[in-house]
Amino acid sequence: MIFKDKTVVITGGSEGIGAATARLFADAGANLMLVARSKKSLESIAAELRDKTRVEIFPMDVTDRDACVDLFKKADFEFGRVDILVNNAGYHARGDVREVPADDLGRIVDVNLKAPIVLSRLALPYMEDAGGGAIINVASLHGRLASAGATAYSCSKFGLRIFSLALRQELEGSGIKVAVVSPGPVDTGFIMERIEEVDDIVFSQPMSSAEEVGQVILDLCGNNIAEQSMPTSSGILTTAAYLMPWLRKWLKPVLLKKGARVKARLLAERAKNNAGQ
Repeated sequence: MIFKDKTVVITGGSEGIGAATARLFADAGANLMLVARSKKSLESIAAELRDKTRVEIFPMDVTDRDACVDLFKKADFEFGRVDILVNNAGYHARGDVREVPADDLGRIVDVNLKAPIVLSRLALPYMEDAGGGAIINVASLHGRLASAGATAYSCSKFGLRIFSLALRQELEGSGIKVAVVSPGPVDTGFIMERIEEVDDIVFSQPMSSAEEVGQVILDLCGNNIAEQSMPTSSGILTTAAYLMPWLRKWLKPVLLKKGARVKARLLAERAKNNAGQ
């Protein structure tokens, strides 16, 4: 897909995967509407990218449905079209269900699943007016396999994955592409700033960079792939474990040991870096 002069709406666009994706779209000449809760963070990434392309920001909570409506009105007003929606905003409260406050469990589902569904629905008329487009949803390997300690998060990302695949079927032949990217661990603050809270098994899988995920998002806008797991080997592993529960039971202690070693190394590197500052 040629992105020059296309309008891209990115939720969670101020940092991590969202900011990396915004930089890549900016390099490709797309107009950007960046969404996040923090106006200060949005202004920072917008200032960085305005030398390359047109950028507007929209500070909001993606669970605010009225704000979601206004988001697309503003994008259409500023740029005259909406071509691509990247549902990247995410929320996680780690821990077993009995340990996590009920409000946090509800917010996980609201941010990770309900908001992308609402935003996708609201985006469709604008994409139809533009003659086509793409909706790319950022799910997770947690959405491909049940994950204790991340129960609501796993549920929300599983739901987002299935929503994406079903909406893709509904829109077949419409010119609007729907796809989902399901990364494993990504080297962003979402994981690394709270590394002590992250379950060891997460680090058993190769870590992707935010830029690598962003590039997959751009690629998914124009290819025929419905879902891209990252890395591919981890996608194969989660599929096998889902289809063969005995394999998951056998592999879990092995993966926990591997993940614990990687996590310990990352913590040691962080401590060394902090000591050197």
